[in-house]
Amino acid sequence: MSELVTGEAVALELRPARLPSRALAVLIDLALAMAVYIAVTVALVAASASLDDAAQVAISIAAFLLVLVGGPIAVETLSHGRSLGKLAVGLRVVRDDGGPIRFRHALVRGAIGVVEIVMTFGVVACIASLVSARGRRLGDVFAGTLVVRERIPVAPSGFVPPPPPWLAGRFTELDLSAVPDGLWLAIRQYLTRMHQLDQQVGWAMAARLASELAASTGAPAPQGVPPGAYLAAVVQERQAREVRRAFGGGAPAPAAHASAPVAGYGSVAGVPGGYPYPGGQPTAAPSPQPPVAYGSEAAPGAGGPGATAAPGDPSEASRPAVPPEGRPASGFVPPA
Repeated sequence: MSELVTGEAVALELRPARLPSRALAVLIDLALAMAVYIAVTVALVAASASLDDAAQVAISIAAFLLVLVGGPIAVETLSHGRSLGKLAVGLRVVRDDGGPIRFRHALVRGAIGVVEIVMTFGVVACIASLVSARGRRLGDVFAGTLVVRERIPVAPSGFVPPPPPWLAGRFTELDLSAVPDGLWLAIRQYLTRMHQLDQQVGWAMAARLASELAASTGAPAPQGVPPGAYLAAVVQERQAREVRRAFGGGAPAPAAHASAPVAGYGSVAGVPGGYPYPGGQPTAAPSPQPPVAYGSEAAPGAGGPGATAAPGDPSEASRPAVPPEGRPASGFVPPA
């Protein structure tokens, strides 16, 4: 595996092609080129039978240069480094920084390829490819290119846990333009592996990443929010912005109140499920009491003067009956 750094300072992991696959691609390309060259030569000989020998030799040289030299250059330029042989084997020619090749790269590779592949029957190209650490021939060295494999088995990517619902929409106004790509990569790697880390180590790592993220955005991290949940919420906001930028439209979801408890997550004082917290899980905030019914001054079931029971309240039957006006209360409570 070879690590290349692009112009945007993004590291790319590319797998250079080795000699057997490159040799197979070259053989396929040469077989097709020779078939086209023979067909063109037969057609030109039939068309130039009335010409003298010098003219026929000039036409043969022009056909050779056009088909065996100009053909591969044109194909690699138009296909951005994927000739028919490379397409069949699963290879591609790229620049040293991982970008697509242009005409000047294909021209240098094709011109030097005539010497090291066609005229020497590939001996020079094989020796150069075996000596090079990344399997490059002389044409690749002078052109600044590299032949890489495209068909690489993709490893399953780690699952990034979503943030708790009470953090949804909290960071819609956060400026993420100054956050470096290396920090995004470190945050993603932490979120995908935080369940494999020790509790104290994971908490310290999350706190460090959260402080770096807050310094890059210029806004402090919210108080009472675990660092892991904060990182997950900011990553989700970045992904949502990329989706809106790619597909357009879509207003951001309204922010949930931070103190509202959510099932399975607790309140801000608690820790959402799945995020490490040193010293054990804190107790979630208690559920709010139900509102007082029918405009009463006290909660249902509460005593005291002026307490009014809601219709159908089971405690209404157990309360003393209010005596009619003008009659003293006897203190006797009739059985229910």
